[in-house]
Amino acid sequence: MIVIALESTALSELATELADAGLPTSDLGEPDRRFFQFEDDVGIAGYGGMEGNGPDRLLRSLVVTADRRRGGLGTAILGAIEKAATDEGVAALYLLTTTAEPFFRRHGYVPANRADAPDAITGSAEFRSLCPASAALLFKRIA
Repeated sequence: MIVIALESTALSELATELADAGLPTSDLGEPDRRFFQFEDDVGIAGYGGMEGNGPDRLLRSLVVTADRRRGGLGTAILGAIEKAATDEGVAALYLLTTTAEPFFRRHGYVPANRADAPDAITGSAEFRSLCPASAALLFKRIA
């Protein structure tokens, strides 16, 4: 799989895919976010990224393009994001989800108590306002 880092000026396709999947898009261009486009020999497979700079990061916006779902690409994309995080010295990835908890739990993410989340996560717009309070907070130690 080919991983392409998206510049802030190239986020429109990501925003379209996220909107179509019902995921937040309003803060994509804010600082401390890195998004990637994932491609294979068929074409664009999906997108995903991370938010933050410290040892605890927020996994952001993992989405497989609508026409490529149910083929294992989500697992490949998640693995690539986790590798990028590990390469950057990240100790744990956190995420908020209202629909994909079973997927992430199959990949080693476990529920976290919102009150115990690190400041790097609770200070994010996704935690504070973009995701509903009912969203599951999950995390995985990757280092």
